[in-house]
Amino acid sequence: MAVRARLRDLGKEHDDLVSTVHRDELARAQQQMRVEQLEARAVEELGLAPEVLLGDYGPDRPVPPSTPPDSAAPAQDGSPAEQVPYVREEQQKRLRAAERQLSMLGKVNPLALEEFSALEERHKFLTEQVEDLKRTRRDLLDIVSELDDRVERVFTEAWNDVRDAFADVFRRLFPGGEGELLLTDPSDMLGTGVEVEARPPGKKVKRLSLLSGGERSLVAAAFLVALFKARPSPFYILDEVEAALDDTNLGRLLEIYEELRENSQLLVITHQKRTMEVGDALYGVSMRGDGVSAVISQRLREAESA
Repeated sequence: MAVRARLRDLGKEHDDLVSTVHRDELARAQQQMRVEQLEARAVEELGLAPEVLLGDYGPDRPVPPSTPPDSAAPAQDGSPAEQVPYVREEQQKRLRAAERQLSMLGKVNPLALEEFSALEERHKFLTEQVEDLKRTRRDLLDIVSELDDRVERVFTEAWNDVRDAFADVFRRLFPGGEGELLLTDPSDMLGTGVEVEARPPGKKVKRLSLLSGGERSLVAAAFLVALFKARPSPFYILDEVEAALDDTNLGRLLEIYEELRENSQLLVITHQKRTMEVGDALYGVSMRGDGVSAVISQRLREAESA
């Protein structure tokens, strides 16, 4: 009986040993498979052979300290940061933190390089366009500045000529009176206005609003004639300029007409008989009985010579 009991105990112990060996072999096979998977992953993802990976990054190699990137930066003298021994728990924490940061980055866009190249090319194109616009703007500002200078110079010259001519013509139309052209803002020749001061003989007022209708018409005619004399033109068109003038003032204005006609052609619309008498040709417009306008012309100079 004792032998049988001993035999049963030994059989049970044998079964336990066989089961333990089987578990160990299974675990060793799983570990070997895990190692092979890790080796294949290292080669696939990192491009490093297991021997190189263990030699450079094995658990016996020191690692950088587990500190934020800014703190782990090299020292100011250029020497690398001091490394510490490998501790698996700390490195696992770093791994999990790195994995979380990697997951936050999202999936990798395989077309990122192409998109970057396209955006870089467009950015280059837009940058060149912006620079071209800036150059064009500078050129336009230079042109505007040149035009402003030229306009200011031309206006100043014309202003001086018209001012002198107005004073002379005013004295002829208003013997004994004074007329003057003034600038509202002499410091800004491009934005200034022009004021007319007129004092007929025997009066103290200078504002045009206080003058009579005939005097205002004569002042306006003086200003027009001053423009004609300062900047002559091949012809002038005057529409009933002398309608409100009396005979005396009309005679003075006709004298100036005679001076202007020496170098220019005057087209005068008038109802004044004396103005018609000094013309070379007359053109009359009347309405016929059927309601249609008719034009009648007559050359006075030729008729007088005949």
